[in-house]
Amino acid sequence: MLAEENGYWGHLQTLLKEGQVAAARVPDARIAAICLLHGVRELWSADRDFGRFPTLKVRNPLVA
Repeated sequence: MLAEENGYWGHLQTLLKEGQVAAARVPDARIAAICLLHGVRELWSADRDFGRFPTLKVRNPLVA
């Protein structure tokens, strides 16, 4: 299970600034920051909002 650990806050701050994230999109930035902190480079999701974070590759598993 992935969770917030040392270094998480720095990843989150970077993503919030780079993606110009505010309000309702902050939870997406949290997920992206946790993934990057743990070395996850590709996230499978149908949520297009993750496209704001170019350091995290997003693949939609529902599209061929």
